[in-house]
Amino acid sequence: MSALSSNVNPSHSSTRTSVPNRVTQLETAKKYRWNREKYSITRRRLDIWRFVLTLLTQFWLNGKKWSYQGGYSEEKLAARRQKQAVWIRENLLNLGPTFIKVGQLFSTRADLFPPEYVAELSKLQDEVPAFTYEQVTAIIEGDFGKPLPKLFSNFDPIPIAAASLGQVHKAQLHSGEEVVVKVQRPGLKQLFTIDLAILKRIAYYFQNHPRWGKGRDWIGIYEECCRILWLETDYLNEGQNADTFRRNFRGEDWVKVPRIYWRYTSPRVLTLEYMPGIKISHYEGLEAAGLNRKTLAKLGAKAYLYQLLNSGFFHADPHPGNIAVSTDGSLIFYDFGMMGRINTNVREQLMDTLFGIAQKDADRVVSSLVALGALSPVDDMGPVRRSIQFMLDNFMDKPFEEQSVSQISDDLYEIAYDQPFRFPATFTFVMRAFSTLEGVGKGLDPEFNFMEVAQPFAMQLMTDINGNGQTSILDELGRQAAQVSSTALGLPQRIEDTIGKLDRGDIRLRVRSVESDRLLRRLSLMQMGTNYTILISTLVVSATLLFVNGSISWAIAAIIVALAPGWALFRLLRRLDRLDRMF
Repeated sequence: MSALSSNVNPSHSSTRTSVPNRVTQLETAKKYRWNREKYSITRRRLDIWRFVLTLLTQFWLNGKKWSYQGGYSEEKLAARRQKQAVWIRENLLNLGPTFIKVGQLFSTRADLFPPEYVAELSKLQDEVPAFTYEQVTAIIEGDFGKPLPKLFSNFDPIPIAAASLGQVHKAQLHSGEEVVVKVQRPGLKQLFTIDLAILKRIAYYFQNHPRWGKGRDWIGIYEECCRILWLETDYLNEGQNADTFRRNFRGEDWVKVPRIYWRYTSPRVLTLEYMPGIKISHYEGLEAAGLNRKTLAKLGAKAYLYQLLNSGFFHADPHPGNIAVSTDGSLIFYDFGMMGRINTNVREQLMDTLFGIAQKDADRVVSSLVALGALSPVDDMGPVRRSIQFMLDNFMDKPFEEQSVSQISDDLYEIAYDQPFRFPATFTFVMRAFSTLEGVGKGLDPEFNFMEVAQPFAMQLMTDINGNGQTSILDELGRQAAQVSSTALGLPQRIEDTIGKLDRGDIRLRVRSVESDRLLRRLSLMQMGTNYTILISTLVVSATLLFVNGSISWAIAAIIVALAPGWALFRLLRRLDRLDRMF
């Protein structure tokens, strides 16, 4: 929660709900059933499943061409998805903290959802009411076992910002230091427990769905969401993240991180140094302070590349509300609830990826991305390899410094969408952060190019591993020669192993006959047609008997019911006719 950066006055954050008075709190709270300390499990189930089932119905109608007035077209599908995206965002807000956070996480998953949904979810902000000062006092005193006045002096009862997980109050310690106190929303963990149990059932439903479950690890996505959400509710973990982040930049005076006051911090209360600054997207304020916008744009990109390539511990949500600028031109980072971590061998694997891209070798790029954790391996990596080769052949012709991060990520997600593989959360967080920072940079400087700033880091990466660029290339040639020799020497053993598996029957051959498939499909349709015919006949006979016995209304009802299987039979016969004409 970024409560310290603002336009000029460091009191409010434009990405969080500012709370002017108690009346507004009470009026706003009426529309949120979840904004309470105790929750009805039955009510939550009804609200959540109503949303999910309505959404599934909309998804189903999207694939039915007859549901489009005047006929189907790609433009009409895109327009319908745009309306649905707005509806989804509004309903996630109404469902409360769990679904606001899930929506924000899904806004990074353009490999899973259509671009219209992702674009709308990226606008999802915590437009939620604050909770009362009495509740704040009860939480703080309950966690520390002391009256609030004993802990803080001049504790402002009106929060300077309110978000879905908590709210921020300005205060002062008895020693005189100015601080901000972040207090968790009452009943939040109980709400998470209820909602995540319901979401688990929904994840299993999607996983077992014949269409939406194909090639998608919904259970894995659910578990990743759970891990991130529970970590965000632990303010001790957020404090540790802030300390780690500050240590990683301890030798750099151009990055500042608020200090954590551990004596006044608990799992539900986080007290940190009051470090005001000008929000990085408030351009007039930056110019009024005499700060160079071009320099700030480069510093933002440099800070993120520094995180990735030096420690591998990076801020996973670097939107403008979480980055401010001090009067001396230093960057101030806030909100360390959502952080990412890259494997320690990232340099070597990035080197391998760069060589693979330079050689347009999709196999090498795939293997290095799997080792990096940028791709999740699946049984059939063929679609992944072909997609990456297509990208290398068609999108990598421009010089490195002329590439756009947003364009590259859009191309990646467009290829990945609806394919039988997915990007892990860490990779999507990195790409989302790159795209966000590129947008921030262009706002500060229209001529800003993220890849141009990244080029020296890439060159340094290539030279640091082996000392200099020439040695790296020679070592690479030697490595490739050794790999070819190893493959050649191991070939006889691989042939012998394959023959042994054939003898043992461990190798299975799968033969597909188009004619057999057609016949089986036709038999299946005919069986279904027989079932429809029996059902229609039963309903017609029942209607006749009812009519003879004077129950005319019931007879009409039976005939109306018979229309549904009758229409289904008609469509099935048309499918059989098309099938026969195709072969």
